[in-house]
Amino acid sequence: MRRVYTLQENGQVTLPSQWREKHGLKKGDLITFLETEEGLLVQPRAPVAMHLLDRIGQALREKGIELEELVGDGRDIREELYRERYSGEDA
Repeated sequence: MRRVYTLQENGQVTLPSQWREKHGLKKGDLITFLETEEGLLVQPRAPVAMHLLDRIGQALREKGIELEELVGDGRDIREELYRERYSGEDA
C-alpha cells in the first residue's frame, strides 16, 4: 500500500498508527533505511539483526561448525578464564 506523507521539520515523517501497531514499533525503537533502485526501504531493526544472524549461521555451516559446538567451546573458554582469574575457584 502506497501513501504520500509530508516531510516535517528536521526530516521527520510520522508513521501511521496502524503500521506502528502492526510492526510493534514504539517511541525509541530503531529502524533502518536501505537505499534501493526503487527508492528507500524502511524496516524495523529486528529484521536486519535476524538477517545478519542468518548470514552468520550460514557462514558457520559452510565451515562445518555447529552452533551447539560453538556455544560449548565458548562455555569452556569462559570457565577456563574464570579459573585463571580467580585462582582455580569453581565456576
